[in-house]
Amino acid sequence: MNQEQNFTSARFAYRLVTKLLRPSAISNLKLTLSSRVSDQRSICDYLDSNAEMLGDKSAIRFEDQDISWAELNLRVNRLAHYFKSRGLVKGDAVAVNIENRPEVIMAVLACLKLGVIAGMVNTRQTEDVLAHSLKLINPKLLVVGVEQVENMASLDASIAKNFADKLLFVADPSLKNGSKKKLPAGYTDLDKAMADQPTHNPSETRDLLLGDACYYIFTSGTTGLPKASVTTHLKVFRSGSHMGLTVMSLKSDDVFYCALPFYHSNALTLALSGTLMSGATLAIGRKFSASAFWDECRRYGATAFCYIGELLRYLLTQPEQANDRDHKVVKILGNGLRPDIWMAFKNRFGVDRIHEFYGASEGNSAFVNIFNFDKTCGWSPGNNKTWAVVEYDIAEDEVVRTPDGTMNKLALGETGLLIMKVNEQYPFDGYTDQQESEKKLFRNVFEDGDCWFNSGDLVMRQPFGHIQFADRIGDTFRWQGENVATTEVEGAVADWAEAEDAVVYGVSVPGRDGRCGMLYVTPRGGSAMQLDGLPELLRSRLPNYAVPRFLRVGQATSLTGTFKYQKSQLKKEAYDCGSLKDDIFFLAPAADAFVKLTPDLQKQIDDGDIRL
Repeated sequence: MNQEQNFTSARFAYRLVTKLLRPSAISNLKLTLSSRVSDQRSICDYLDSNAEMLGDKSAIRFEDQDISWAELNLRVNRLAHYFKSRGLVKGDAVAVNIENRPEVIMAVLACLKLGVIAGMVNTRQTEDVLAHSLKLINPKLLVVGVEQVENMASLDASIAKNFADKLLFVADPSLKNGSKKKLPAGYTDLDKAMADQPTHNPSETRDLLLGDACYYIFTSGTTGLPKASVTTHLKVFRSGSHMGLTVMSLKSDDVFYCALPFYHSNALTLALSGTLMSGATLAIGRKFSASAFWDECRRYGATAFCYIGELLRYLLTQPEQANDRDHKVVKILGNGLRPDIWMAFKNRFGVDRIHEFYGASEGNSAFVNIFNFDKTCGWSPGNNKTWAVVEYDIAEDEVVRTPDGTMNKLALGETGLLIMKVNEQYPFDGYTDQQESEKKLFRNVFEDGDCWFNSGDLVMRQPFGHIQFADRIGDTFRWQGENVATTEVEGAVADWAEAEDAVVYGVSVPGRDGRCGMLYVTPRGGSAMQLDGLPELLRSRLPNYAVPRFLRVGQATSLTGTFKYQKSQLKKEAYDCGSLKDDIFFLAPAADAFVKLTPDLQKQIDDGDIRL
């Protein structure tokens, strides 16, 4: 057993006693596990109670604004009553297309109070992708920030006409010209429209059930057009109760900073629900900036923040500062933190508690590092009967089934596909497209009639019901008869000072089995990249079969709003130096350096004249 993971029985037992046996923790865990879709409750119940109990205490901090719980509830109620006046009823959808600022939170909560579903539009989407997303949710109204009007204008005229009389304009009072900008043609000024609406809590909130849908959260679209996953009040409630109260131990005097976009589930279902249920202050960053991140934490007095792994890596690549530990942040919550930079981040910035979790927008359960172990996604609040790690064939890209049709569970230390049982307690809400939902399910896995959610992720089983993320299915590839985990290769490149960012994927080579490794890098600071030393670094960290043979030097134009690359496009483009504008390099197995790939050299590789 790896001692570095700190999985000793005594230490685990101690943390279990000190963490879970606190009365508040037991109460929160029972609340999480006992909640059912039929319970008459919603996440907005906490907004109403916070407005009454916490009153003037700060609910939202953003730039120079400080909005109390009472004021937030008043504004949300006005907007909810306006939505109601426009004929919206439970189950209808509203598209919310606003960047990070208090108005996006108000629009979301106003929807939730009526049982209306908030469709969280990715603020980077334009043209056909935006049209596709809107078609998926068929919104009755569209709440559009001033900063998003241009994106909406990119829609084809034949599509845009479907939204006539549905467009609501939201000014930005924090911008010098935001509130004065001329109202775009075809839009209703939302501030004026809701000004005379009632401020009392709408009665519809009392009739909501935890099983009711509250959000449509779009997938990032890294493997095709986005899908709209359905999020219920139950999932949001469980996230707030388990992640916010039990794991993070959030209190009303905490300040939870969020610089992730609120169309992302970490921001929407973790940061927002955690602050609602605890009464903590939600501090909003307009956009993530690695250079300004810690200054904003200091400005807002943040004691916690949420992350995705790449965000922490960007912070770690910033030049060291004398005040790196001069902040109040003691606990962070997120997913995707690579084990190879875990301790470096924790030690440099003095963050005591890293609560890594594993979950997906469309998933029906989650794991979380509740006990503050290092380098683990943690433990599931269910039990080992609600999830399993099963054998997966990387070469065939499919799950392995025995002759009788069942799947093979793996032992501790083995890596395979994570699946989660679907039942009444852990329902699968799926996507708006029923066919896409069915594709995510396995049936008759261990016994006739059972149903399991396919996470699409490879994980390693760890002691005491913990797991560690390994790779995405489709990212891990097979080369020279061996499985290559892209996360392992990316981790090896992380210490290369020349690269600002790096992503690894497998590409097809004519006449060769499997896929050959290719590395896409962006230069640090946009400067010219020096490739000397990279081959030696890769070979010192990786087995020979895992060393990428191709290198592409480009810019981070393929990044999504949550720092994910469009890998499907990169795989398709491969190493075709004749059609790509980026520089492509090749590393022969025995060579000491990458060389520029030319059409002649590419032809020799494709014809099999050069060994890979």
